[in-house]
Amino acid sequence: MATAINPFLSDSDGDDSTSGSQPRPPQEAHLPEQPQQHPQLFPQAGSDHCGTDRPMGMDAIASYLLEEQLLLTALELHTELMEAGRDLPRLRDFFSNPANFERPAGTKDTGISAPSPLNRVGSVSTLDSLDFTRYSDDGTREMEERVAVLEFELRKAQDTIQALRANLTSQTTDSEIPQMENKNYKQEAKTQDRIRPLEKRALNFLVNEYLLQNKYKLASITFSDENDGQDFEDWDDVGLNLPKPAALLQLYRDQASRHAMACRETADAATSTEGDSTTIVSLTAEFQQRIATLNVENLTLTARIKQLEKEIEVLRVSSFSPKTQSPCRARLDTDHERRDVILEPGNESQREPDEVQSTGEDGSEEEFRVRPSHLRPLRSSGLVLREGAPTIPDAQPDGDTIGEGSDDASSKQSTRSLPGTFLRALLSVCQTAPDSRLGSEVAWLPDSDGGAVLMLSRCLPHIVPNVLLAKREELIPLILCTACLHPNPKERDHLLHILFNLIKRPDNQQRQMILTGCVAFARHAGPTRVDAELLPQCWEQISHKYPERRLLVAEACGALAPYLPPEMRSSLVLSMLQQMLMEDKSDTVREAVIKSLGVLMGCVDDPNKYLQGFELLTIALCDPSEKVITATHQVFLPAFASWAAELGRLQSHLVHTLLSRIETLEAEYGLDETQLHAHLSALQSLITALYSHVLLNSPFAMDAHPSGPAPALEVIRFPRPVSALQDVAVLVGGREKLAWLLHAFEVRLHHEGTGGWPSLLWIVNQLLPRLISMVGKLSVCSAACVHEFSRFFWHLCRTFGRTFTNMKVKPQFLEVLKLSAEPVGPSLSQADPILTKATVPIYATGVLTCYNQEEDRKLLTGFLEDLLMALSLTQASLDSIKAAFLELGANPAYHETLLNVLWYGVVHTSALVRRTAATMFELLVKGVHESLVAQRVVPALITLSADPEISVRIATIPAFGTIMETVTQKELLERVKMQLGAFVEDPQYQNQHALHLEIIRTFSHVGPNAEPRFRDECSSLAFVIPNLHRLSTRNNQQPVETRRADVALHLFEAYSAMSCCFISDELMVNHFLPGLRCLRTDLEHFSPEHEIIVNTMIQEWEQKLDTKLTSEASGLSFPATFGTAEDAKTKFLSKMGQLTTSGAMLATVFQRKK
Repeated sequence: MATAINPFLSDSDGDDSTSGSQPRPPQEAHLPEQPQQHPQLFPQAGSDHCGTDRPMGMDAIASYLLEEQLLLTALELHTELMEAGRDLPRLRDFFSNPANFERPAGTKDTGISAPSPLNRVGSVSTLDSLDFTRYSDDGTREMEERVAVLEFELRKAQDTIQALRANLTSQTTDSEIPQMENKNYKQEAKTQDRIRPLEKRALNFLVNEYLLQNKYKLASITFSDENDGQDFEDWDDVGLNLPKPAALLQLYRDQASRHAMACRETADAATSTEGDSTTIVSLTAEFQQRIATLNVENLTLTARIKQLEKEIEVLRVSSFSPKTQSPCRARLDTDHERRDVILEPGNESQREPDEVQSTGEDGSEEEFRVRPSHLRPLRSSGLVLREGAPTIPDAQPDGDTIGEGSDDASSKQSTRSLPGTFLRALLSVCQTAPDSRLGSEVAWLPDSDGGAVLMLSRCLPHIVPNVLLAKREELIPLILCTACLHPNPKERDHLLHILFNLIKRPDNQQRQMILTGCVAFARHAGPTRVDAELLPQCWEQISHKYPERRLLVAEACGALAPYLPPEMRSSLVLSMLQQMLMEDKSDTVREAVIKSLGVLMGCVDDPNKYLQGFELLTIALCDPSEKVITATHQVFLPAFASWAAELGRLQSHLVHTLLSRIETLEAEYGLDETQLHAHLSALQSLITALYSHVLLNSPFAMDAHPSGPAPALEVIRFPRPVSALQDVAVLVGGREKLAWLLHAFEVRLHHEGTGGWPSLLWIVNQLLPRLISMVGKLSVCSAACVHEFSRFFWHLCRTFGRTFTNMKVKPQFLEVLKLSAEPVGPSLSQADPILTKATVPIYATGVLTCYNQEEDRKLLTGFLEDLLMALSLTQASLDSIKAAFLELGANPAYHETLLNVLWYGVVHTSALVRRTAATMFELLVKGVHESLVAQRVVPALITLSADPEISVRIATIPAFGTIMETVTQKELLERVKMQLGAFVEDPQYQNQHALHLEIIRTFSHVGPNAEPRFRDECSSLAFVIPNLHRLSTRNNQQPVETRRADVALHLFEAYSAMSCCFISDELMVNHFLPGLRCLRTDLEHFSPEHEIIVNTMIQEWEQKLDTKLTSEASGLSFPATFGTAEDAKTKFLSKMGQLTTSGAMLATVFQRKK
C-alpha cells in the first residue's frame, strides 16, 4: 500500500507526520470515520465515477484534508466553493464550530488526535492571494493564520445574523399587521399598547431623518447619542426587510387626512344611527371598565414578578457572600414589615403618566394609580386591589421550596419544585458576589434618597481620579448635591475639598461653574454652614502655587459674601482679600481680589471697617497693573463710594482726602504726574456718585414722583459710563426716577438756587474753589496734567448739566481769570498772572467745550479772541494759549473755530496781535486737513507775509516751513516755495538779519523732516540747498562781524543736518560743496574748531566724488548718492570729538538763536 505523504509539509515537519499505512485516527467529535484509502481521489480510467460521483469526490477531498489537519487548505477549498455558489456540509459544519480550533492544555496521546498547532501547516496560496513578503525561513505564522480563521468566522456570524434578522422580521411583520384602519383615532390612542423594539427603531430612524432634513443638527446629534445602539446611517440596521417607509412629515399628513375623513364619516353615521346611541354608550363604558381592570392587574403582576426576581437575587448573594454584607442588609429585614402596595383612587390634579382611568358602575370616574414610588418596597408580601382584584401571596424566600403557590405569574417562571438551597448553589456557578468595595456597593443598592446620598459620598472619591480633566466639571452637580444632603460633617468637608481640587488649573468657564455651584450650596445650606464648610476650603488655597487656584479663591470670596454671616464678612473674608491684594504677584488674581472687595463693600455692615476699606482703595489705585486700576475704577470705587454715602462720609472724607492728597503733590518739589493721574482719575470716577448723592439728598427727593408721565431723558445727557456701577440711573434707582429727579433739579436751580441744599452747597462752595485753586498752581508746560484736569472738568460739567455749568462753574472761572482787552501793565509775565497758567487751557477745553451748540461755540471763540489779544498786547508768554490750541486742535470739530480766532488776529489793527496769530499758525498746520490749509491757512499767511511790520513777516516763516514738512499738494508747495524764495532773494531783505536767521533755522528742519515722497523727488533739497548756498555767499560779504559770526553758526547747524540726507550729484557739485567752502571761509575767522569739521566734510565729499568719477570712467557701477546717512553721521560725530572748545561752547554749537 502506497504511503499517503502530505505534500504540503516542510522538511522539518516531515519527521512528525504519519504514513499512509498508519493514518491518523479521525476526530471523534467532529469528523466521520473515513476509510484508509480514498478511491474517490484517484478514479480509474473508464470508471463510472468519472462523471456521476464528482460531488462525492469533493466530499472525500474535504474529508481527507480535515483528517490530515490541512485546515488552511480546507478553508481555501471551502471559500472557493462558496464563491462558486456551492456548499459542502462537511466543511460548513467544521468551520462553523469554534471548538475545532481550540487546543486544550495538557492534552495527552489517548488515541484521539487533537488539533495540531496551526503554525505547522501552510495553506496553498493562489496567485491572486500570494504574498511573497509574508514568509521567512525561521518565522512562524501562527498569529496570521489565526487572524484569517477569525475573519472567516466573523463573516459567517454576520451572515447568520442577517439571515436570522430577515426571518425574524418577516415573521414579526406577518403576525403583527395592524387591523385598526376602521377604528376611531381617539380610541386608538387610549388603547395603544407599549411600543415594540422594532417599531421604536423604525420611529427613531424617521425622527432622526426629520431632524436632519429640517436643520436641527444639534438636536439630531443629541438624539443619536441617546440612542447609541442604533446606526442612523443604514435603514437595514432597523431590522426590517421591507421597503423604507415615507418621511415622517408625509406619514403625518396621510394620517391627518385619514383622520379628518374618518371624523366626517363618523358624523354622517351618527345622524343615521341615533336610535342605537344608548346601547353603544353602555357597551363602551362596560368595555372601558374591563380594560382598566385588566390593565391594573397586568401592572401589579408585572411589579410582583420583578419583586420576586430581586428577592431571589438578594437571597443568593446573602447565602454565598456573608462576609461582604452591606449595612443595607439591616434595612432589608425591616422592609418585610411593609407588606402591601395598595392601589387606591387619587386626585385628578395629581395624575401621573402611569395612571389608568376606569369608570365605575355608577358612571363616576375613578383613577387607579400605579407609581414607581408605590412599588418601591422590594420585599412586600402582596398587592391588595380595592376594586376586587385578587391578592398576590408572598413569596417564601426562606422556605424549602421555590415555585409553590397558586399565582399564575409565579408559575410562568418555573413549574418545577426545587429546594432553595440547591437553586442558590446552582445560581452561584454563574454569578458570585465579588469580595470588594465595589462589589458590595453594586450588590446592595440603596432604596431611599438618603441611601443614595451615602452611596455617592462613598463612590465619588474613587470616581473623580479616573475622569478626564477636561470633563471633570460634569461631576460638579453630583459633588455639590451630595455635600448639601450628606448628614456627616466630615464627609461634607471631604466632598468640598474634592470640589475645590477637582481641576488642577481651572479655566474661566470651569471656575464660573464651580462658583455657581458654591452659590447654590450657600443658598441651600445657609450662612452657618457656608462659614463652617466653604470658607475653610478657600483659606487652604489662598497661597496655592497655581494662580488659577488663587483666582478661584478670590472670586469665591466675592460670590459668597452675600451668604456669609455679617461678622465673617467684615473679619475673615476682608482679611483674606487684603492679604491677597498685598502679597499676590499675579495681576489677574489681584484684579479678581479688587472685584470681590467691591462686592464685599456692598455687604459689610460694620462702619468701623470703613478706614480699612479706604486704605485698600488707596493701595489699589496705586497698583502697577493697569488691569487692577481699571477694576478699581469700575467696581471697587463705586461700591466703596456707595458705602461712604450711606455713612455720610462721601464728601466729608472720601472726596476731601483725595483733594488733600492732590494739593500735597502740588506743594512738593517736582510734581509726580503718575500719582496725580491716580488720584485725579479716582475723583473723576466719583463724579457720578457725587451727583447721585446730591439728587438723593435734595429737598425734592421725596416729592419727585408725581402721577403724570415721566419727562423725557436725553440719551446723551450723561457721559457714557465705563461700567454699570457708574451709571446714574443705576445709582438712583431707575431711569424713570432719574428723569423726575433731573427735572426737579433743573427747576430748583433756576428758581431757588442752592439754598437749603447742603450736599450741593458743598460742591459749589468747597469742591469747585479748591479745584480751581489747584489748577492755578499747575504749570502749563505739563501737557499730561493739563489734559487730565480738562477731562475731569468736562465730565463734571456734563454730569451736573448745562444749568449748573452756566450758573456755578463758569462764573467762578471768569472771576479768577478777570480777562480784559486792555493792557494792565508793560509785561504780565513779570507778575506771573493766572493768564499764563493752566487755568486758561483747562477752562477753554474742559468747561467751554462740554456742550457743542452754537452759543457754546460763540463763547469759546470770544474767550480765545480775548485771550489772544490780551497776551499779545501785554507781550506775555504764549504757552497758555498754545496749550489750549494743542488740546483743541486734537479734535477736528474745533478746527474751524480755531481758524476763525486766528483770522481775527490776522485782521487785527495791532501788529502784536497779528504777529501772535502768525506764530499760532505753526501749531495749527500739523493737525488741520490739507483742504483747510489750502483754503484758510496759506491765504492768511500770504496776507501776513506782506504786512508792513517786518516782525509779522518773520513770524510767518516757521509756519511756511511746517507746511513744506507736512503738505503733499504740489500747487500748494509751489506757493510756499515762491514766498520763501522771495524772503531770500528780495533785495529789501538783504539787511534783515533776524529774517535770515529764521530762514536758516526753518531750512535746517525742512530738509531732514520733509514728507518722504516730497524728499525723494529732491524738490525739498533742490530748493533748500541752493538757498543755503546763496546765504553762505552773501554772509562772506557781511561787514558786521557779529552778524557774520551768528549767521555762520546757524549755517553750520543747517549744513550738518543736510549732510545726513541723500543729495544728488548735481546739488553736491553745484551748491552743497560751494556752500561749505563759503562757510569754511567764515569759520576760519570766528570758530577754528568748527572750521576743522567743515574742512573734513569737504575733503570726504570731494574724495567720494572723485571715486565715483573714476569708477564711471572705468565702467564700474557706483551709487547715485554719496554714501549713506549713517556714514555721514558717523564721520561728522567723529570729527565733533576733535573740538578743543569747552563743554559750555559745545553745548551752544547747535543751540538755536532766540
